[in-house]
Amino acid sequence: MGRAFVYVVLGGGVAAGYAALEFARRGGYSRGELCIISEEAVAPYERPALSKGYLLPEGPSRLPKFHTCVGANDELLTTKWYKEQGIELVLGTRVISADVRRKTLLTATGETISYKTLIIATGARALKLEEFGINGSDAANICYLRNLEDADKLVNAMNSCSGGNAVVIGGGYIGMECAAALVTNKIKVTMVFPENHCMGRLFTEKIAEYYENYYTSKGVTFTKGTVLTSFEKDSTGKVTSVILKDGNHLPADMVVVGIGIRANTSLFEGQLLMEKGGIKVNGQMQTSDSSVYAVGDVAAFPIKLFDSDIRRLEHVDSARRTARHAVAAILEPSKTRDIDYLPFFYSRVFTLSWQFCGDNVGEVVHYGDFASSSPRFGAYWVSKGQITGAFLEGGSREEYEALSVIVRRKTKVSDLSELEKEGLVFAIQESKKDVPDGGVTLGEKPAFVLYATAGVAVAVSISAFGYWYGRKRRRW
Repeated sequence: MGRAFVYVVLGGGVAAGYAALEFARRGGYSRGELCIISEEAVAPYERPALSKGYLLPEGPSRLPKFHTCVGANDELLTTKWYKEQGIELVLGTRVISADVRRKTLLTATGETISYKTLIIATGARALKLEEFGINGSDAANICYLRNLEDADKLVNAMNSCSGGNAVVIGGGYIGMECAAALVTNKIKVTMVFPENHCMGRLFTEKIAEYYENYYTSKGVTFTKGTVLTSFEKDSTGKVTSVILKDGNHLPADMVVVGIGIRANTSLFEGQLLMEKGGIKVNGQMQTSDSSVYAVGDVAAFPIKLFDSDIRRLEHVDSARRTARHAVAAILEPSKTRDIDYLPFFYSRVFTLSWQFCGDNVGEVVHYGDFASSSPRFGAYWVSKGQITGAFLEGGSREEYEALSVIVRRKTKVSDLSELEKEGLVFAIQESKKDVPDGGVTLGEKPAFVLYATAGVAVAVSISAFGYWYGRKRRRW
């Protein structure tokens, strides 16, 4: 028993939806030749919505409102859309093995699905406490956040916890996003993480201090430099207290765990080349097997801006763009350049909104007003006399665009003290100079333009950060 397709997208996350849209716009397939296989029971959706709009206490976002590709101000791809486009959705289906040589996938029900070209978009899974020797994360009031099922469990836990205590384990993207959502739902929050400050892979101490102070003003308590060791539970198995390594016991009506993610590569280990915890691909998103491509969180691909260093980026913008690029490379290989991606990250919590692009290496130069209730501050990273990365809180579309331009150009800097004085003005002035840059892959607008202006994107603008460029997470 089996089915055969020309093109198979394995995985039903963000990347799958954007790949489908690119296929539909470029053509090159006939009805019934393309399918998407997903373990989830719904069509691909904008996963960032789960940590933002989905958790709102009033008027929360629900499907079908955030199916892909609304996060990029594009079409809403409902089940009806896939049917109209002749794309088969194979939902609620788990693939248990893959044979790259034979070009087949075997599902948990025993069905064999064959392909001529495969796009691996399996994404990543949330790291579980058990992987760090801590048991009991199956308790009803311990929550992770990676998919719709996780989000529903989190919503149910919050609804039964109003006015209670929540402990958030982890100080990265998911921890910060969920802490904000919990506060909005009138729950008292304590954040626990081993680093010296939140968002340790990206934020400097000065930047982190601002956000921690802001969160504190909202009622969040930070417990830093320690880790969870075990739980206290009641007779029903629910967690009542979190026990820390420093001996403290934190009362908990619910626990949210956000300690990183791991790429879903297991089906292809030993068959495809791996690097940086993901599947290694070239500039066309093509793996070591010419009939297989990998995109999104699972793909480790060369970043031209970083001298083609291989990076694995865990962010929705990368998932969207690598998916589109892979489809372009499959359908029009002679016309598709190697991907030239500018790493880009963003977040929106409470009334705050920041963006970062490039790489956070080199000396850091802070600028702007860190004290205002309407903050407007940023930082440059400078290495070997060139801008390598830029961060800005509270910027406009034009300002974010200017920062992206100077990072892509690797704008030279001769005086760091002068750079600090000029601040954002430096980026605006330098970006207007007539200097050729590398352009944008596939002729798309830079990501900062899309997200800074998209009303829908604002509601779904957060995604799990996990490992920073594939660096191994500090063990708990």
